[in-house]
Amino acid sequence: MEDLLAGALAELGLIAAWEEVIAPTLHAVGRKWASAGERYVEVEHLLSWYVSSALHRMRPATRPLPAPPVLLACAPGEEHTLPMEALTAALGERALPVRMFGAALPPDALREAVRRTGPRAVVLWAQSRTTADASLARSVAGIEWGPRGARGRSALLLAGPGWGAGSPAGPPHPRTERLFGLRSGLAVIEAVAAGRPPATAAGRAEPGACGS
Repeated sequence: MEDLLAGALAELGLIAAWEEVIAPTLHAVGRKWASAGERYVEVEHLLSWYVSSALHRMRPATRPLPAPPVLLACAPGEEHTLPMEALTAALGERALPVRMFGAALPPDALREAVRRTGPRAVVLWAQSRTTADASLARSVAGIEWGPRGARGRSALLLAGPGWGAGSPAGPPHPRTERLFGLRSGLAVIEAVAAGRPPATAAGRAEPGACGS
């Protein structure tokens, strides 16, 4: 499995390997587990571990750009991290400073991290509707940071199927954008980092392309 993942990443590059190989395989394993019950869960765990390991082995650019970081976190209660790990690796390749906080970050910790780091953008992942917390999204989008007289705000970018159509979260704040897939999501983040409006950055892809 290590060799297959390393070969796909080397041959295709991170984005294509994620969209064409890794994410479809994760989806297929998830469907198999859903139909086979607990008998197949060990395969999903095994695959997820090796995908995570392969993503962590990818080295970021040696000289990050002199810009505020992009903060990545999973919503409280959310344990699915692989899409955010892929995004972390992709941002690192592009020399964009990134802070990845992983799974199930508590609300107060997320808000304090935003205030302390003053990120250009915050990406909040929710895999399911049960973890898509609209009140948290609104509060994060409304945070101001920096010294009095020079206050700033971060763009909030919502990622994952939990924020999709029919979600009880709804549109949480005017400064909030949805991300649809790794490739187009990167374009949005790069636009935000360059000071351009997020909505002009990229067309939408299928939400499922962003991860498992």
